[in-house]
Amino acid sequence: MGRRQRYQEQVEPLPERGPVESLIYWRDPKKSGPVFGGVLLVLLALTYFSLISVIAYLSLLGLTGTISFRVYKNVVQAVQKTGEGHPFKEFLEFDLSLPPEKVKEISEVVVAHVNAGLSALRRLFLVEDLIDSIKFGVFMWTLTYVGSWFNGMTLVILAWVALFTLPKVYETNKTQIDANLEFVKSKLAEVTSKVRAAVPLGKKEEKKD
Repeated sequence: MGRRQRYQEQVEPLPERGPVESLIYWRDPKKSGPVFGGVLLVLLALTYFSLISVIAYLSLLGLTGTISFRVYKNVVQAVQKTGEGHPFKEFLEFDLSLPPEKVKEISEVVVAHVNAGLSALRRLFLVEDLIDSIKFGVFMWTLTYVGSWFNGMTLVILAWVALFTLPKVYETNKTQIDANLEFVKSKLAEVTSKVRAAVPLGKKEEKKD
């Protein structure tokens, strides 16, 4: 009984925050599956065709489907002599306008992230902290090898697959993953502290009172 309780605590779902989290955590496979598969197919198509071609083909496919369905419904209504009206009436009346408050909120969040990113890049490139700048340089150097192995679209596809797999894996194995991450963080902090102690230039100058 104790083992079952520990297992249930281990796989206890993370708190929901919105529809996006519901999709990537596969709360409803009937919704997550089409979103994941549809976008993945588009990304795979972009690896073989240009963006304009993919958009054109998808538009033609969608247009063919809607026109065929509209003609079919018109024929059915004519034969059965019913007055159901336009088959897409519900979607035509759906309000697609963006709420100004939501747009403003999103804009403020984006601007805040851009400003924070620019500040971080300035700090790294102008070597405010030597150790942080060296770590950033090592990261960029690693990316040169990643770029030689994968192109941009391949990385986007891998990121999309990871978005729909890693969160669920983490949720299922949260206890073990957290323990391993904590161990790695402690080791990195230990190494960083030793490097900072050995390289005085890596320390930020203390502000004088």
